[in-house]
Amino acid sequence: MVEKIINDKLTSTKDFEDIYPFESNFMNINGHDLHYIDKGRGIPVIMVHGNPTWSFYYRHLIQILSQGFRAIALDHIGCGFSDKPNTKAYNYTLESRVKDLDTLINHLNINEKISLILHDWGGMIGLAWAVDHIDRIDKIIITNTSGFFLPKEKQFPFLLWIIKYIRIFAVPAVLGLNVFAKAALYLCSKKKLHPNVKKGLVKPYNSWKNRIATLKFVQDIPISEKDKSYAIVDHVDQHLKDLDESSLMFLWGAKDFVFDLAFLNEFRRRFPQAVTHVFHDAGHYLFEDKPKETAHLIEAFLNK
Repeated sequence: MVEKIINDKLTSTKDFEDIYPFESNFMNINGHDLHYIDKGRGIPVIMVHGNPTWSFYYRHLIQILSQGFRAIALDHIGCGFSDKPNTKAYNYTLESRVKDLDTLINHLNINEKISLILHDWGGMIGLAWAVDHIDRIDKIIITNTSGFFLPKEKQFPFLLWIIKYIRIFAVPAVLGLNVFAKAALYLCSKKKLHPNVKKGLVKPYNSWKNRIATLKFVQDIPISEKDKSYAIVDHVDQHLKDLDESSLMFLWGAKDFVFDLAFLNEFRRRFPQAVTHVFHDAGHYLFEDKPKETAHLIEAFLNK
């Protein structure tokens, strides 16, 4: 069982250890502990999560892929079992996330080419690293995320707009009531989640201070050039074309209420020959809705 006290609150796998039975690893980045799973041997496969998930979201893939690969899944600072510093101690921006990922990769002494599995914010984080390290990429599996600005036909979701811009609502709702993480339990998966899965997804966000990342991820979404992360997203948007199309696979939950098929269509416009699988009865939490099916496809693609 994993236990860690963060901001005076205990985070533990006690209620879901049977479905997240992994040995924890920690590395220190500028005074903050970053938690990650590193299981198995072979070609490294790094899984990068989004908001409000953590490495728990990849538990099925870790179990399966670690039988033939080196399965690595990190918790971003502010998420999972990683430290959750305040905004004075850590800059909760896309730039920090990409640097943290790079620091972890260097820490792991990986010499082989790397495969990435990306979801939600993990997509932009992982793709930002990938376009600047093309020669180190083997394959990339992209699921319900973005690597560009909002497609022309899409509007910024109203709920996210409120959280990003209306502080008087966002702070008590997200930090106080944990509405972002709790709402995701019902909005992001098309199948009913088991109680232990629900506990696992939200357990790290067990206090006001420990929910800081769930708020900051939304506030960091770049909409205009004034936003801090605009330049990095623009860089990724312009350099996606540098990726090898044959190295990409898209897995998509069609019922995603944010990263819907408009995002997949934009990826496919840029990479029309890439392997693509659409699950019409799955949502944003694709690996919760289709754990076995997606694991089989990913394993086969990585072994190509």
